[in-house]
Amino acid sequence: METLRKNTALLLLCLGMMGTVQHTTTAQTAVSFQLFYDNLSVHGSWIDDPHYGYVWSPRLGRDFAPYRTNGYWAYTDMGWTWVSDYSWGWAPFHYGRWFYDSYYGWLWVPDTQWGPAWVTWRYYDGYYGWAAIGPGISIDVAFGSSYSVPYNQWVFVRDRDFCRRDVSHYYVRASNNGTYIKKAVVINNIHNGNNGRYNAGPDRGHVQKRIGTAITQVHLKDRDKPGQHMTKSELQLYKPRVEKGNAKKSMPEKFVTRKERGILNNKMEQPKKEAARLPSLNQNTERKEPQRGIIRGQEKPAQREQRAPLPDLRQEQPAPRPVLPRMNTEQPRNNPGNQPLPDLRGTRQEKPHHENKGRRG
Repeated sequence: METLRKNTALLLLCLGMMGTVQHTTTAQTAVSFQLFYDNLSVHGSWIDDPHYGYVWSPRLGRDFAPYRTNGYWAYTDMGWTWVSDYSWGWAPFHYGRWFYDSYYGWLWVPDTQWGPAWVTWRYYDGYYGWAAIGPGISIDVAFGSSYSVPYNQWVFVRDRDFCRRDVSHYYVRASNNGTYIKKAVVINNIHNGNNGRYNAGPDRGHVQKRIGTAITQVHLKDRDKPGQHMTKSELQLYKPRVEKGNAKKSMPEKFVTRKERGILNNKMEQPKKEAARLPSLNQNTERKEPQRGIIRGQEKPAQREQRAPLPDLRQEQPAPRPVLPRMNTEQPRNNPGNQPLPDLRGTRQEKPHHENKGRRG
């Protein structure tokens, strides 16, 4: 009996050790940047940037901006967390950094640390504001006095509207951002997490006073596959431990360089330029416009042969204009046929017969 008890205890101990080893192995399993390369390729394009390596451009319009478009804030175990309505939002809004490029728009640089949102926070006279932190900027630098973000990249909203699901409808005009930033106070609410330091954003009690109601904390739950799901009391997010890995092995299947992207755009614009050069159908296609910017006498020999000689006005005089006799266009009453009238000058005009009547010679 005692031997049976010992064997049973030994078996239970072995099973417990196996479970512990299996749990530890699962917890230590990490992924590389290849996870980002593969999952985000269908939602945008990867670009080989000379400064940051492979960066990602979402397939969205120019109105898109990180932590501003199609999302909202939820208070979780790690503070204010950005909940994106994009299916790929689990990655670019919780790992890495964003920066704005004048040619491509907003680009995302992958990184290994997970956070609720990589933004810098401000508060001014009833307004909360936030802006994306740029690549290579640590938490300590991002919330220092020397770090600045262009005013048009900030988002400000009244504190009473901060917790709305449709918060994007309540943003103030970007033209007012400059005034708010100059007078705003930095919200420095930094915490130490298992994977590094992060900023939890505005204080929960401060926000509750501004909105006039209690804020329910949402529990963060790990998801076992890429994606996210939000319920009333739980936010499921895929947030694995990421390692950079071997750069030679991890790379996007398809990517373009800045030079190749520029050539592609030039090829796409070339037909438009050629079409603009074609004559209109309402014009005479055989008509040739005169060359401009060429002084006569200074053309090349080939151009002199093509042009027609101009007449020399110094030798040629216009033909004299013939003098035509003046014609009498009036029609006499007793002159049918417009016959020439006799010249009565110098002849004696006899009086009519009735005037001589009654006289004697």
